[in-house]
Amino acid sequence: MPTTRLRPASSADAAAICAIYNTYVTATAISFEEAAVAEPDMARRIADVGAAGLPWLVLEVDGELAGYAYATKWRVRPAYRFSVESSIYLDRACAGRGLGRLLYGALLDELRRRELHLVIGGIALPNQASVGLHEALGFRKVAHFSEVGMKFGRWIDVGYWELRLDAH
Repeated sequence: MPTTRLRPASSADAAAICAIYNTYVTATAISFEEAAVAEPDMARRIADVGAAGLPWLVLEVDGELAGYAYATKWRVRPAYRFSVESSIYLDRACAGRGLGRLLYGALLDELRRRELHLVIGGIALPNQASVGLHEALGFRKVAHFSEVGMKFGRWIDVGYWELRLDAH
């Protein structure tokens, strides 16, 4: 049985996070970024999330970083301050083992502790694994934008799922 540990991310995790994320950037349309993210840039992103008072969690499996999840402000206007957008990425070798649900569940618990109201997950489509994870955690689909992004020479749709955090 593997040993798992959830903890807040730090700038020291930037290289391991880049190793996971850049695979999605360079080989999939899951992320709309088109160039690999450098370690200093990722460290800045981690710091920015923390400075905004929001969580960035990492999941370790047997001492190795296996995934991460974080929340960012949904929009900048003050009235949106109770809504966030969430992101989760797992090392692809860790998929299908329930680790995404463990990690995302911990992020949602942390968002509830911060008394946030709504979390929004944007998913590049098709992506049945991400849709399944979101829906298993209680998210419901609320929007679908057709051909909103282009990557690898093809148009990509994006769907949005939402979860009311204070509904429990």
